[in-house]
Order: sequence, then C-alpha cells, then structure tokens
Amino acid sequence: MLNTRHNLAAANLTEAQWRERWESARWFLSADGDSAERYGNGTIRVTPGGEVSIKLPTLLAQYANARHGRYVLAAKVSFPHRGTEWADRIEDNRAVAYRIHYDVARGRWYLDASWTRPVAQTMPLATARAQGMVGVDTNADHFAAWQLDVHGNPVGRPYRFHYDLSGTTQHRDAQIRHAITRLLHWATRRGVAAIGLENLDFTAETTREKHGRRKRFRQLISGMPTGKLRARLVAMAAEIGLAIVAVDPAYTSVWGAQHWQKPLATPRRKTTRHDAASIAIGRRALGHPVRRRTAPPHDDQSDRRGHRTVQAVPGSRGREGTRRPVTERAHDARSRTGTTRTRATSAPRTVRDARSAKTWVQDSLLLTD
Repeated sequence: MLNTRHNLAAANLTEAQWRERWESARWFLSADGDSAERYGNGTIRVTPGGEVSIKLPTLLAQYANARHGRYVLAAKVSFPHRGTEWADRIEDNRAVAYRIHYDVARGRWYLDASWTRPVAQTMPLATARAQGMVGVDTNADHFAAWQLDVHGNPVGRPYRFHYDLSGTTQHRDAQIRHAITRLLHWATRRGVAAIGLENLDFTAETTREKHGRRKRFRQLISGMPTGKLRARLVAMAAEIGLAIVAVDPAYTSVWGAQHWQKPLATPRRKTTRHDAASIAIGRRALGHPVRRRTAPPHDDQSDRRGHRTVQAVPGSRGREGTRRPVTERAHDARSRTGTTRTRATSAPRTVRDARSAKTWVQDSLLLTD
C-alpha cells in the first residue's frame, strides 16, 4: 500500500481511493481457534448452519443481542472451498481460526477460516491390533459397532449410531458427519487404536444386470454414500489418531449371523444380524477367522473334553486345541519309550482246526456184579 501511494497513476487510483483502501486494511477482526471451545473458537463462533456470533468484551456487553454477551451477525456465511472439511472440524470441536475483513474493491465483508492439517501417519498393523478392535457394519440407516478384545471376543454390548439419508444434500451430509463423530468419540473412550471397516464399493452393484428387477434393493444400495463415507471416516479418524483397517466384506453378514447372533442373544438384549456382522468384521480385521469355536463335547463321549470355546492366541500357554487321533498318540508313546512293535505275518486261516471241530463225549461206565 505504501508503494502504491507513490505510484497512484500506475495503479489507476486517486488519493481518496487509496486512502479508503489504506483504512479498510485495518478493519479486521481475527481470533485464534481453541479445541476447548464449542465449534473450535470461543471469540468468533460459526455454527454448522453458517450463523456468526462474536463474544463482546465487558465494556461492550450492552450491545449484545444474544445470550452470554454475544453479538450475532445478521448475515450467514458459507465456505465453497473445503466446506466439508470445515464442517467436520467444527462438528468435532477442533480448533478453527477466523478473520473478518472488508474488501474495498468488491464492497463486501468476508470471513476466512484456517486450521492446521496434521500429517497422516501410518500405523503398523500389529500396533493397530494390540489394543483390540472396534468392528463397524455399515447399513442404510445406521452404523452397528461392537468392541472386540485382542483375542476376538466381543466386549460389553453393541452400539448403534443412526443417521437419516433422506432429504436435502446438506441434511444427509450433516447426518453422516454427526454419526461418524459419535462413532469416533465412542471408539476413543473404549481405548482402541483402530476401527475395522468393510471395504464397500457399490459402483458396479447398482445395475439391472446385477440384481435384475429388484428395484428397491438397487435404490437402497445406490443411496448409500459408501465412497464419501469411507473417505470422510478415514480423514476424521486420522485427526484424532485412530487407524482404519479395511477388510473383505464377503459373507460377513451371513457368517456373523450363523456363528454369533444366537450365542450373544439374551432375554433382555436382542442381537441383530448387523450386530453379529460387526463382530465378523472386527475378527477379520484382527486376523482371526469369523466362526467361533464350538462347545466341547459331553463327558459321556469317547473324546471327553475337547477344545474350549474362548479364543486364545496360538502362543498362549495352556491353550487347548483339537485333540489328535488315538493312533498318533500311541505312535508318539512308542517313540518316546524307544520300543518298536513288529507284527508277525501268518497264513490266512482258511482251514478250520480239526481239534476245535471235534466234540468229546464220555462213554457210559460198565457196571458188573
């Protein structure tokens, strides 16, 4: 601005126009973000709907038009560039810095938002599995989540995070963002380091050649924003330090219902098919098979007690697996004693022994005088 003052002709400005720009350059209000405040900033607060309010100082509290000494502006704002990322941050109350300034050339007031984007760090798979996993099953109207320990056993009770995909685009976007935020906060409180998620992609699954006349089902899977949901979940999880483990979605619902739905149902809690699918997804993310171990046989069977129903790491002491056949145990016993047993060959007994075929009968005694 100072160089422009000495070259007004080159800048096509008059002295009055330059003076207006010089003064407007000092008409600004800025405030740094704070993660401890609601929507990431306590001084200049912007709601997801675009409402802007300013926290007035004590000497100007008489001009407040809202509660808690705040002044709400009449105009609302929107962010065409990175608006989705900004909405994700304020929904999670992460720090966002704002600057309100006046543009003389356009004659408009502007509000700029800025934040620091942390570098996404990769996490080894063993580290992600070290504290267990949260399996998440994605559905048309909710997330079904269940926490699993390191051995693949479900812990606690299942949780569901509902959302509504009907209505406008802004409404659907807000619903998904709110559901993801609640899911990530719950996973953080559970103390896990990663979330197991299906690697869904319905791009080629919505054609009529794939599902025939099942129009309602095609509309259902077409309405699930799997691509945006996965990208947003990965981005929001990286902000709070959670890793995402994507697994193969094949047969997770079928096998989960087959092996986990009935055993986990109680008289006071109904385990749904989606809850069982979340266990299957979490076990697959932990590297365990989906199916659970069968119950041991009864004592009246020849095998007696078999393997246990709880899941254990292969290196755990005292772990019981499937018992080996009797022939292998007898072979190992002979190997330990160092003795060998040979089997003598004999001709087939095709002719019956004559002595075994005879019947001995005692003659009657002769009695004489």
